[in-house]
Amino acid sequence: MPARQYLYKGRVLNLALEGRYEIVEHADAVAVLVERDGKLLFVRQYRPAVGSETLEIPAGLIDPGETPEEAARRELAEEAQLTGNLEYLTGFYLSPGFCNEKLHVFRATHTREAYAEPDDDEAITVEWHFPRQVLRDAREGRVQISASALAGILFYLSERALEDDTPAYE
Repeated sequence: MPARQYLYKGRVLNLALEGRYEIVEHADAVAVLVERDGKLLFVRQYRPAVGSETLEIPAGLIDPGETPEEAARRELAEEAQLTGNLEYLTGFYLSPGFCNEKLHVFRATHTREAYAEPDDDEAITVEWHFPRQVLRDAREGRVQISASALAGILFYLSERALEDDTPAYE
C-alpha cells in the first residue's frame, strides 16, 4: 500500500492521497434517536455546505478523548436540552469510498430536561415529527434530511414493524 501524502490538514478534516485514492480523514460522529408518542425529535438548522436548512436528529462530532456515549450525551444536551438513558444501536461508515468517518447511533429513553450551552455557530430549532411524514416530505423534496436522520427513521420504523408485524413503510 502506498504511503499517505497529505494535501491539506484542517480543523475538521484532512485530505490525503494514497496511490490513486483521494481520502478524507474526518472525526467520528454520533447521532441520537429520541421518540415520544410516536414522533421523533429532529433539529432544524441551516447547513452552509448544502446551502439549505436540513432536518436532522441530534448529532455531532466526537471530541478528542471522548467516548461515543459521552459525545451522544453532550450533543443531546447541547442541541435538544435533554438527557436520558442511552442505548447503542449501531455504527456505520457514512461514505467509505473516500472518507473514514463512522457514525455511532444511540437511542435515548427516559428523557428529561438538561442544559448544555449550544455551540456558538449553531442556530437550531427543535421539532417533533412523525417519521413516516418526514420520509414522505424528503421524497417529495419538501425537506432536506441528513444521512443520520434517514438512518434513525429507518431504524425506528423497522423496529416498529418487527414489534407489531406491520409494514415499516406505507
